[in-house]
Parts: sequence; C-alpha cells; structure tokens
Amino acid sequence: MSSQPSKYSVRRRPLLALGAAALLVPVAACGGSTDGGASGGGDQRLRAVMAFPPAQAMSPYGDDAVTLSRLSVIEGLTRIDEEGAARPALATKWERDGAKGWEFTLRDARFQDGDAVDAEAVVRSLAAAQDASPKPRVLSDVQLTAEAEGKRTVRITTDEADPLLPQRLANPSLAILSGAAYEKGGKVNPAGHATGPYTLTKVNGAVSAKLDRNDTYWGQKAKAPGVDVKFVADGTARANALRTGTADIAEYVPVAQTSLLEEKQIHEVPTARTNTLYLNTENGVFADPAVRAAARSAIDSKALVDGVYEGRADTARGLLGPGVPWAADARVAPEGRAKAASKAEVAKTKEIVLATYTNRPELPEVASAVQQQLQARGFTVKQYVRDYAQLEADALAGRYDAFIQARNTLLDTADPVSYLGSDFTCEGSFNIAQLCDKGVDEAVAKAAGTDGLDARHAAEMEAEAKILGADAAVPLVHERFVQGFDSGKVDGVALDPMERRLITADTRLR
Repeated sequence: MSSQPSKYSVRRRPLLALGAAALLVPVAACGGSTDGGASGGGDQRLRAVMAFPPAQAMSPYGDDAVTLSRLSVIEGLTRIDEEGAARPALATKWERDGAKGWEFTLRDARFQDGDAVDAEAVVRSLAAAQDASPKPRVLSDVQLTAEAEGKRTVRITTDEADPLLPQRLANPSLAILSGAAYEKGGKVNPAGHATGPYTLTKVNGAVSAKLDRNDTYWGQKAKAPGVDVKFVADGTARANALRTGTADIAEYVPVAQTSLLEEKQIHEVPTARTNTLYLNTENGVFADPAVRAAARSAIDSKALVDGVYEGRADTARGLLGPGVPWAADARVAPEGRAKAASKAEVAKTKEIVLATYTNRPELPEVASAVQQQLQARGFTVKQYVRDYAQLEADALAGRYDAFIQARNTLLDTADPVSYLGSDFTCEGSFNIAQLCDKGVDEAVAKAAGTDGLDARHAAEMEAEAKILGADAAVPLVHERFVQGFDSGKVDGVALDPMERRLITADTRLR
C-alpha cells in the first residue's frame, strides 16, 4: 500500500435507469433453525420476514442498503442516534478542518473477511459510492473528496460547506466495505466484506438470505447466532408467518392484519414517512402546472386515513409530517401555485398511468382511492401496480404520469435537506417527479448550506413551500407503521422512526 495520500474527486452524473443485477452468492434455503442444536432461546437463530426483496442484488447503492442496515450487516463511519445526531461507528471522533473539510479518526476494526479497516479502505468505499450509477440519493447534492492521511486518519472535503457531513456519512449507502467487495463491472458484493455484527453469508435471489454472527466484530457481539431471512412482498403472508409461528419478526405488518394478531405482537412506530403522489412535470398530462394543480385539488387526505389506514396514519400537512416535529411550527404557505384547470378542461386530457407497488400493502388500496378521487375531478386513470423492483427503474426514468411512493423524509441524513435535494432538484438522483425548477434548486441549496438549527429549519420550510407550489408532489398521508414480533418471546428489536435499524446485536429469542 502506498504511503502517499489517496485522493478521489467526483463529478455529477446524469440519472440513469437501473439495470438488472446478478446474484451475489450461491443459492441457499432459509428456515427457522438452531445453532448447533442448542435448545436455549438465546442460542436460537432468528427467523425474519422482510417486505422488500433485493432490487439490486444487495448493492449498497440503492434501497437494498436499507435492508442491509436493518439486518446489522453494514456500517459507516458514523451512526445516527434517536435525536438525529451523528455518533461514532467506524470513526471514533471527527472535527472540522476549515469551512469545507473534516478529519475523521478510525477505530481499530476488521472487515468480516479479515482485512483491516484503514484509511485507504474508507477512501476506496467513498469513491466507489460516488462513482456508482445511479448515484446514491445521499450524494445527490454534494461532491466529496477523500484523502488518506496515515493509517487511521481520513480527511474529507466538500465542494460547498456541508454542516451535515457527519450525519451524511451514517447513510447505509456509504457503508465501508473491504477491497474484495468491489468486483469487475462496477458490481459491489457486501457478502462477507462488511463490518457489522452479522455477516451476510448466502442469498437466494429475491427469496431468502442467511446471516451468521460476526465473531470478530469490534463492538458488542450479536446475541443470536444468526438470522434466516425470507423476503415476502405480500403483507398478508408476512402477518400469517408471525401468526402461525413460522417467523419471529415480521416487518411492516399491514394495518388490515393487526386485528388478527395478539396485542403483544403489534408494535406501532411513529415515522417520518410521507406517502406522496409524484406527478411527472416533464412529460405527459402533468407537464401543465394547471393540470397538476387540478390533481392536487382532487386529493382528500382524510378519506385516505379513514378508509385505507383505519386511523393508523395522519392527514397530510406537507412533505414533512409529525415524524419531523419541528416542521409544523416552521411551515410557510406554498408559493406560486398555478390556477387549477377546470373539470371540463381536465376531461379533455389523455389517460394517465398511475403506478405504485405491492411491497407496502396499503399502497395498492391508496392507489385505488386516489384513482377514484382523480376520476371524480375529470381524469381518466389507468393503474399499474407491481413489485417495487419491477417499477423503480421506470419510475426514475419518468415513464409514469403519476407515482405513489412511501418516502422516509429523514432516511438519507436524518435531516430532510438530502431528501429535498434527491427528490426535487434538477440533478436529484431520486427525482421521480422529473422536477427541474431554478427556484427550488436555489432554496434547497440555501438550506443545505445553512448553519444553526433554527435557521436551517426555516430554510428547509422555504424549500418545501416552493416544491409544493410547483405541485410536483402531492402529500397523501403521513404513515405510522407496525413491526410484528411477540414481545414475550423476542427481545431487542429496534423500533426506529428513521427505519435504519430492526434486528440489532441485542435482538434474541428468550
């Protein structure tokens, strides 16, 4: 390894559709098993049913990164605490070095394949994330340059001052992996090459996965010997697995199934997730602001909360809901909304395609209710509902007129500015609405560069007002969700509003 500093700079890239990804590792069946036949609860492997099958062969650069994080496979330089602040993970400390620079000191740790976690490994991982196509959402509004300064120190600079860099580096897409994870053709294989308390050892396509305890983990060792994961997109099937005892943990239990479970199996979690109707501002019917305004005026959020969520959700207040508690007091009125087209004018427009996915069981019901509301306003609507993996690339490429997405507004940096940047700016890597508005870009950039908590929040609400003013996105409801597990049998399941944690080192069967 060279003693000279390594340096990587990243250029912005245009959004590209996701391609098919190959399987990571050999096929293996998953089921509820025990470790070595041990009979004690603490020695038993966990059985989990997860809602989202791998969409990019467990690549950390898409939504699969969240699954890897929720299973405690991957880690970054930092982690986010319950208040949204950055705390040590693979970095033990950090300090600012000038307006645009930060220095991070690494802990003594090893990857699951035995390689040391050093500064060169960190630089390599951050560079790979930035060169990925499409770029991870968390990097949509920033350019990083990373340099190794000795074995244990990494200096990271940004093109503009970035007060949120420590929080940004906790994002699952910026996980630190060993050199063996990076394969030819830009593929990234985290199996056996990460640092978390669990090692991903086998993946059976979009069906199942196996995790084993990482006995060389630098921190607290996992209390369970492993986790057998099944990916089950159907919410009713996940609830049934919990009810029949074939799963210990069921992710995202549908609201409609809660009445069939015992109270001790239902764990409702407050969330920063907003279900939003994204309208294609670039092509088709909704390129006309007046038609977008007509669609927005057709939506009845309360009817969705009462009819679909049985009261287990909150009516839409904006892009940021009750899971972002400061937003209500800081909110300002939307700016520059167009006058809505009349019902007669709307009736003359072409049929629109409204798409959503099955992985969150309420969304197809939401789509049906939204379809009826839009039809009452004069629109002709065709639904397109599939598994998320079948829709994401087309949604990002702008091939639908409207798309219903359940989006965690704090997922990327525990601060909404990265969500605003990735979803609504010209170069945003998750811009389903295809929005490119100078005023929005300027407002988001101002928020991203603002120091001081109150001033930052005010700037973020100004950006929200401009986005809502463009009617590029119509908030539908603010979700609450239910994680399923028997609290009398399972300990240590994380109930995380930011959805980054579920199974942790503390999770075990009694």
